[in-house]
Amino acid sequence: MKYIFVVTILLSITIGAQNDAIAKDYYAKGEFEKALAEYKKLYYKSPSNINYINQVVSTYQQLEQYDEAEVFLINILERINYPAFLVELGYNFQLKDDTENAQIYYNKALAKIDDNPNHVFGIARLFQSHSLLDEALTAYSKAKVLNPEFNFNLQMAQIYGEQGNIENMFSCYMDFAASSPVALNNVKRAINNFITEDGDHENNIILRKVLLRKIQENPDLLWNKLLSWLFIQQKDFRKAFAQEKAIFNRGAESLSGLEELAQIAVNDEQEDIALEVYTFLIDTAQDIDTQLAAHHNILLIRTKLGNKDDYPGIQEQYLNILNQYGALPQTLDIQISYAHFLAFYSGQPEEATRTLEQTLELPLNPLQQAKVKLELGDILVLQEQFNKALIYYSQIQRNLKNSTISQEARFKVAKASYYKGDFKWAESQLNILKSSTSQLIANDALELKLIISDNKYEDSTQTALKLYAKADLLTFQNKKEAAIVLLDRIIEEHKTEPIVAQALFKQGQLFEAHSQFEKAVSNYERIRANYREGILMDDALYRLARIYNEQYNEKEKAKLLLEEIIFNHDDSIYFVDARKQYRILRGDAIN
Repeated sequence: MKYIFVVTILLSITIGAQNDAIAKDYYAKGEFEKALAEYKKLYYKSPSNINYINQVVSTYQQLEQYDEAEVFLINILERINYPAFLVELGYNFQLKDDTENAQIYYNKALAKIDDNPNHVFGIARLFQSHSLLDEALTAYSKAKVLNPEFNFNLQMAQIYGEQGNIENMFSCYMDFAASSPVALNNVKRAINNFITEDGDHENNIILRKVLLRKIQENPDLLWNKLLSWLFIQQKDFRKAFAQEKAIFNRGAESLSGLEELAQIAVNDEQEDIALEVYTFLIDTAQDIDTQLAAHHNILLIRTKLGNKDDYPGIQEQYLNILNQYGALPQTLDIQISYAHFLAFYSGQPEEATRTLEQTLELPLNPLQQAKVKLELGDILVLQEQFNKALIYYSQIQRNLKNSTISQEARFKVAKASYYKGDFKWAESQLNILKSSTSQLIANDALELKLIISDNKYEDSTQTALKLYAKADLLTFQNKKEAAIVLLDRIIEEHKTEPIVAQALFKQGQLFEAHSQFEKAVSNYERIRANYREGILMDDALYRLARIYNEQYNEKEKAKLLLEEIIFNHDDSIYFVDARKQYRILRGDAIN
């Protein structure tokens, strides 16, 4: 008997869910008479179900049967103590253009909050759902006065945002962040919908004023952190640096904010301020790891910005740091970086190899050993000693199977095979890496595989592909000018082959690296004109847009190029960023 009872209940629930789905489907299709019939059935089975009551009312209103809705709601109010239905009744009068009675019932609903502040939840929600935003704000404000423990800052911020009352919205978000620190990232995301990268944008100025006022009224570190965050969004890293120093000097235990700021500045190619932040970290940090990381990053920046005349000084700085801290496992990253500098910039691959061989004698764990061997393999590739390089890469694969660094080593095996013209072996390795757990490696593997597979059958001797692989190797060897010359040869001698588009694109990237932007634009425009159906079209458009925006300050041209990505290449990896940059150029407040 008990079993039959349970089955009956389950069957009833299932049928109810099906009827609910049918009603929703009718409503969504605009078949409101059918929807009303179904919702009435559901209501009669569950006459206290708030959702069904609301749906019956809504369907009446869709059918413009306002009198029927009014009678239905009055009967409900006599039977159920749910003051939110007063809002619904008022709204029903509003739909009948009877604003006087509408206001009477809105006021009655608000008065119910005085009787019990907990009524605010249903009342304010219904006001908001009917875009009665002033009434919703009144409801929340009234309830907060009656019960100060209520926190409606988030709801009120959202309403102020809908109304365009930006200052009150920011103030409410700040109050919410102060009361709920764990929700700070959510607050930042919400605010980010209303600010831009332009520090002179009206909304940015309002937020800055709100935060400065908060700092004066209540000098909490939260406001400094948010102000720093605002300056970072505006790419005003120097002002962000000032805030981060103030945060640290006022007793913050962590330097993580400063470390993060420095990395963001590097990523945004504002190396000058990044160097200042890293120098501050060296002077301030008490732990060696933070000091070493800062030293390392300074050396990387100096190498990137330097030229041959700067290299002796950079090498001396490397040696001074290694002498100061010692050639220990703790300085492993700096030792590897020093060897890379010697080989790829200073023209001392033999000295680099000796340095790394000495490093391998340290008590390193398997992962640390793999990092050293990876660099040793790269230096051998630099010297075109491919077979020796493959030995190191293979050792990593054997010793650390299925790890990310093992997959990286496999990719380098494929790249070395590709450099020396063994395309078949390279492709077999790349096929494995397409499913790599590292998305970056998987993407790189797929890109290289497409270069090989799209071009290996065009010429039985694979002449153009071999020339392109050689140009790729020259780029890896930091011989960019020689790579440009070789790519020219491909473009001129293999005009009918698909690899020309790839050569144009790679050469364009190299022109950009040499600040030869006119030549880069010429290459990308050739891709745009002649290879519109190719896989590099969106890449060329995106790079053109960046050059016109960042180098030439031709915003309208940049917008047109970004539009082309948005409307014609919605599957592009650049789609999201293109849309964001387009909205920035148009002057929108964006997320």
